Formats: sequence, C-alpha cells, structure tokens
Amino acid sequence: MSSDFSDNDILVKYLKLGHEDAYAYLMDHYYEKLCVYAKSLCKDVYLSEDIVQNIFMRVWEGRQKLKDNYSVKNYLYQSVYNEFINQYRKKAHLLNLEKEYINTLNTILEEEDTHELARLITLVKQEIQHLPPKCKEIFIMGKEEGLTYGEIAEHLGISFRTVENQMSKAFSIIREKAGEKLDIILYFMFGKHVLSANHKMKD
Repeated sequence: MSSDFSDNDILVKYLKLGHEDAYAYLMDHYYEKLCVYAKSLCKDVYLSEDIVQNIFMRVWEGRQKLKDNYSVKNYLYQSVYNEFINQYRKKAHLLNLEKEYINTLNTILEEEDTHELARLITLVKQEIQHLPPKCKEIFIMGKEEGLTYGEIAEHLGISFRTVENQMSKAFSIIREKAGEKLDIILYFMFGKHVLSANHKMKD
C-alpha cells in the first residue's frame, strides 16, 4: 500500500477501515518507543511490554471508535500512562488483598477439617478438568502457568476480550460447584496468580 501513514489523518482513516498495513505501521513505528516509555514508568521490562501489547490490542479492537482528529502519537502515550496508573493501583490493591487471603487461609487451616479442605481441592481440580476445552486451556495458562491475559491472547491468536470472557466463564462454572470458598481454595492451589483474575472480574 502506497498510503503515507506518517500523515496522522491518513493513518487514523486506514486504521478505522481495518487496514492491517496501517496497524503494522503503528507497531513498527511506536512499539519500541512505547516500551521504553513504559519501562521508564514501571521499571519492569516484562510489565512494560505487557502494557504496550494491551494498548495495541485495544487500539485495534476499538479502531472504529477512533476520532478523525486524534493525534495517534499523543493517544498512544497517554494510553500507556493511563495503563501504568491502573496497573500501579491494582498492584497496591493486590498486595493488601494477598495479605487478606493469607490470613483467611491460615484461619481455614486452623479451623477446618483437613479432610474437608482436601475434598474441596479435589472438587475444584475435577471441575477444571471438566471445563469446555478452550475455557480449560485459557484457565490453565492463566492460573497454572501464570501468563497474563495479553500473553494468552498473543499465544492463542485471540483477542484480549475473548481471554477475559473465557476466564470469567471458567470461574463462574467452578464457583457453582465449589461455593463461596472458591477464591481461597484457588489461592491455596495457585497462589497469587488467582488474585489478579478475581480483581479484574470485579472491576
């Protein structure tokens, strides 16, 4: 395609039309720069890449909502900053939530029959195995392997929203069987990987 994507108006126009060449230009021109910017904010190379990947997925999925007078550069940098702030707030929240889970788990271990705890863990494991195939695959990648939603989406070639929906579906199915103690049982099984998913679904 011969279009001059360095022209902001042309870039926005072709992004809205769903032209992959425009998206490829966006990635080629801004990905590394945005990763550097994100890393300057969060001081974490892996988190910075995750932030930028999430931003690009949202831009593509929401491309039809782009306004003609958008400055793509400003929009991308502002989006990265906003995502960093959201991640920072979630991290602070999750640290407090993790303390709460640990305290609750200790209480359960002290008060509950260990056989009942073992029964619940077995039940949850069985329900995970009985999940629909795609739902099960995404749940295991997120909980056992600890991959982020962005990493799962990239690995499976699906949208970020699809990962969110499938993960939410998995939690809903398992919770029907395991009841109100599901979050604590999952934390016992998978550790802090389960916290971010629960927090995300409650936002």
